[in-house]
Amino acid sequence: MKNNFSVRAYKAAHEQVWLNINEESLYNAIDLIKQTYATGKKIITCGNGGSAATASHYITDWNKMVQIATGRPFRGVCLTDNVGLVTAYANDLDYSEIFAGQLAAIAETGDLLIAVSGSGNSENTIKALDYANRNGIKTLAVVGYDGGAMGPRAQRVVLVPSFDMQVCEDFHLIFGHLVMKSLCSCDIH
Repeated sequence: MKNNFSVRAYKAAHEQVWLNINEESLYNAIDLIKQTYATGKKIITCGNGGSAATASHYITDWNKMVQIATGRPFRGVCLTDNVGLVTAYANDLDYSEIFAGQLAAIAETGDLLIAVSGSGNSENTIKALDYANRNGIKTLAVVGYDGGAMGPRAQRVVLVPSFDMQVCEDFHLIFGHLVMKSLCSCDIH
């Protein structure tokens, strides 16, 4: 099988996403996160595989940098960061319950769940969105491809218009950095 990779083609794929991404959805998602932060509610993230690392990266950046920039704590929690809880839910219940189960224990009305997925079709993130929607928790899906099953379930969506998983994951990380820069540059009371 011939490898068609080239740096130029990968760069072109990114340029195409920048041309086609819905900027209004980016601003709407950033505003939702800023509003949730301003009210002192928790911002909770989750994802699988590379998206788990992205969800964790969001919280790492936001907890540290926003507090440094504003002097106010950022109440961020990543549901993939506690290996004991993830494996307990997976072993004792089912892998599809690893996020919804944790939400039931820590989430409150008005908190925000940000579920990250390249395809938008991970059963555990879908169940987490469903739980959040039933329990007064705001929802944001950060997805790629066509949004999968997560897109229609979330109250807000950031859709990376690409079927290339690595390009989607790259843009999901960019979104996290856009959020951080926005939160760190504004005065929230």
